[in-house]
Amino acid sequence: MRFVFCLLVLIALSFSAKAQNHIVEKVEHPVDWVNPLMGTDSKRELSNGNVYPVVARPWGMNFWTPQTGKMGDGWIYMYSADKIRGFKQTHQPSPWMNDYGQFAIMPITGNLRVREDERASWFSHKAEIVKPYYYSVYLADHDVTTEFTPTTRAAFFRFTFPEAEQAHIILDALDMGSHVKIIPKERRIIGYTTKNSGGVPDNFRNYFVIEFDKDFEAAHTFSNYEIFDKPEAEANHVGAAISFKTRKGEVVHAKVASSFISHDQALLNLQELGNKNFEAVKADGRAEWDKELGRIKVAGGTYDQTKTFYSSLYRSLLFPRKFYEIDKENKVVHYSPYNGKVLPGYMFTDTGFWDTFRSLFPFLNLMYPELNAQMQEGLVNAYKESGWLPEWASPGLRNVMVGNNSASVVADAYLKLGKEHTYDVETLWDAVMNGANNAGPLTAVGRAGASYYNELGYVPYDVEINENAARTLEYAYDDFAIYQLAKALKKPADVVELYKQRSLNYRNLYDPEHKLMRGKNKNGEFQSPFNPFKWGDAFTEGNSWHYSWSVFHDTQGLIDLMGGNKEFVAQLDKVFSLPPAFEESYYGQVIHEIREMQIANMGQYAHGNQPIQHMIYLYNYAGEPWKAQYWVRETMDRMYKPTPDGYCGDEDNGQTSAWYVFSAMGFYPVTPATDQYVLGAPLFRNITVELSNGKKIVINAPKNSSENRYIESLRVNGKAHTRNWLSHSDLMKGAKLNFKMTDKPNKSRGTFKEDAPYSLSNE
Repeated sequence: MRFVFCLLVLIALSFSAKAQNHIVEKVEHPVDWVNPLMGTDSKRELSNGNVYPVVARPWGMNFWTPQTGKMGDGWIYMYSADKIRGFKQTHQPSPWMNDYGQFAIMPITGNLRVREDERASWFSHKAEIVKPYYYSVYLADHDVTTEFTPTTRAAFFRFTFPEAEQAHIILDALDMGSHVKIIPKERRIIGYTTKNSGGVPDNFRNYFVIEFDKDFEAAHTFSNYEIFDKPEAEANHVGAAISFKTRKGEVVHAKVASSFISHDQALLNLQELGNKNFEAVKADGRAEWDKELGRIKVAGGTYDQTKTFYSSLYRSLLFPRKFYEIDKENKVVHYSPYNGKVLPGYMFTDTGFWDTFRSLFPFLNLMYPELNAQMQEGLVNAYKESGWLPEWASPGLRNVMVGNNSASVVADAYLKLGKEHTYDVETLWDAVMNGANNAGPLTAVGRAGASYYNELGYVPYDVEINENAARTLEYAYDDFAIYQLAKALKKPADVVELYKQRSLNYRNLYDPEHKLMRGKNKNGEFQSPFNPFKWGDAFTEGNSWHYSWSVFHDTQGLIDLMGGNKEFVAQLDKVFSLPPAFEESYYGQVIHEIREMQIANMGQYAHGNQPIQHMIYLYNYAGEPWKAQYWVRETMDRMYKPTPDGYCGDEDNGQTSAWYVFSAMGFYPVTPATDQYVLGAPLFRNITVELSNGKKIVINAPKNSSENRYIESLRVNGKAHTRNWLSHSDLMKGAKLNFKMTDKPNKSRGTFKEDAPYSLSNE
């Protein structure tokens, strides 16, 4: 019997493995392949994504999520948790940034308990359904099933209660100043929450309204957890609870909406639900996600690859979020997170350009040019209202990360969107000029060390400006983006030339002894001692081995500094062959980004953080594109899974996901603000990309497989294509890419200098 049992187990495991490796020939509904729990099995010490399951519409103003963490904890939802404390409206872009405009709803039975630990309920992932448009879970302690489905600014809840003498729905408006008012005749609760983690004006409020379809038998408010028989409360921390008797299986519905403008606007936003029932709103959400995800159709990959692709694509369609509303005259308006006024026009927020300039915004320019044109209008408004372009907005200016990468976001959009998408680019030019030449009100706004950079060509190591080498390298690339924008806008020749020359400032930090970038003192001497494995210090969340490749715009210039193609490739190879050594003294601890590199078994390649994510593609510039093809596939296979531990570091507002989406299509925007994508190799046998202009990009690789990861040859629109790059403008006209894949590197294709992608030195 033991033999038979073991045999059955082996057969079951074999079938399971085959199912995972089964080739998916066609995807009918992409939304069904999304796992919003991908990346949720994270903690402070180790990020496998550091995300929560976002239940929302694409780029929705409001997200909803189950809350396992305590009030104020940036880790809203952890896959390892076993209790839910509420269902939270959230605007959190990152656990490190934390949240704003937040409140929680929780159904319970039995005695009324309003403290989050007392009202919490055990739950199981086995009784949890998570979709981009819908969530359901069984709350065991209360015998209640909770479901919700959102629109852009509203949500529909459905609670299925047991037979109970005491059934309650609690609204927790959280601390830092909140207000609730219960209006029994209207079956309504209104109020506001001010809880935030920064980046808001003094008058910031998120106004909410909740409407129920059942009369209240009792209603209470609470203040700092003390319960009152009063219909209204306003204090540091208030909430409300409505109570009633329920029959077994009785369903209670709640419609919820919020506004950053007013209660009246929240009521207008509630109209997004219309007179539709729960199932109709759920179906609308499913259809909207299916439409957006279905614009890229993949076939010929494994089950896991297909799930990972659409889960990553879902994450690429969340940020930056819409921070605008539609008023009673059907006009676009927004509450300004910069000056606190209600003003006309678009506003988007919750993104950090240090992360997202690399691939997320180029992805929007490829797939959603009209939407990114609105985002550019939002940046115009942000500049007018704050005097600066935000480098990290949540919802207003935040003092996080380095660089002046708004220049890249502005330039890449203008160069790619075309004349049919018009907005006030001249105001954005003024904004870019202001940011490029001045230190801002925060060290992460404008350019910290701008006066040093403009005078010396670098930010010195010894003038008490942290992460100075990283700033220098990013400023140089940002100057290149400005140079490109200046040419496109036909600015004076001396302005064009100034930024072209400044974009070469990366040379000032190149250390020929180590063939790496290195901090430099004000007197022109390199800082010493130098440890290329030291994280932080002169660099940002990385070391010299990560940041030395941050010459996006002039890889040929970097090749020349290193002594030619062979020396350059040898340095690239070392990234993977070196041990994952590190020196963490700058931080005083092993930060999670270090740990994620250490355990990945890819040497010094730290894909879990952004600075090095483009590095694999640089082999294309030095005549060895097959190595890019190998390592891109290795990274997709090793570092991404459609599971709760599916990312290899912080997902970061779509950036790490967009890397996967681009790489799966077979090309990547190494240098935003140019017209080129650099080739890797496609992951699927067929991909069809539906562009917003009605054209299609069809990518065929019929012999693609885990072994056949190398490009034998490529034909573009029927013609042989030996170059290691594709043109954005050509792709936008519609294109057919036919890849012949093989299991052996083709070391004669893409090896000539003219096959290399753009570098400034080759102009």
